[in-house]
Amino acid sequence: MRKKITKKITMMLMTVALLGGSAMPLMADSDPQITSKDAMAKKIRKELVTLPYFSVFDNLSFKVEENTVILYGQVSRPSLKSSAERVVEKVKGVEEVVNKIEVLPLSPMDDRIRIATYRAIYSQVGLDRLALAANPPIHIIVRNGHVTLEGVVNSKSDSTRAMMAANGVSNVFSVTNNLRIEKN
Repeated sequence: MRKKITKKITMMLMTVALLGGSAMPLMADSDPQITSKDAMAKKIRKELVTLPYFSVFDNLSFKVEENTVILYGQVSRPSLKSSAERVVEKVKGVEEVVNKIEVLPLSPMDDRIRIATYRAIYSQVGLDRLALAANPPIHIIVRNGHVTLEGVVNSKSDSTRAMMAANGVSNVFSVTNNLRIEKN
């Protein structure tokens, strides 16, 4: 009796293994390019956002074309440009990295504007909750006294309030609002 049960269980397991083994490649091959491209983009995004010196004063973005990754954005530290390229090169599936990241000019005046703009934006009621995030959503890019706001906010009013706060900072020549509104 025990041998019959063991034999039946063995036969069932072999059948499942054979059917499962033949069905899995069909399911995996149904859309492998999209899945692998999405997984690669997700991994690249994670690597960039978790760079040690990536901050609210940097803006990094990328585009994946085939197995080539094109890096864009602005960074306040020269070492961040090379670090971004280095971590993206290590992502599985990436064959080439084109680094178009701009290193912002090193300027004590721009540094003061960065800090003042950060304080002005993230001290606003309603926007102060955003400063608590590990990676705050509003990035402040300062180039020779000109401020650009990058990132994603919850509403048009958040975008407007951030722009108004940045406009009120001393020594700011202009503010460009590139904040996008999050779609629910």
